[in-house]
Amino acid sequence: MDAIVTATSRSAESLRLGNQIGTIAPGMEADIIATDGNPLQDITAVRRITFVMKDGKVYKNEVHAH
Repeated sequence: MDAIVTATSRSAESLRLGNQIGTIAPGMEADIIATDGNPLQDITAVRRITFVMKDGKVYKNEVHAH
């Protein structure tokens, strides 16, 4: 989890963009990904991206209900 936080919100803070990106909250830019699997249990899940949203626009959606 530390690696994921470092790659997201800590990176945003280091770029002085913490008030725009790096957090999922109202007023923030909506850059979100979803993985096929839990990266906390299997880090290779970060290679299996099933959903991508950037600036509130969906670019990829391969998420299927089970």
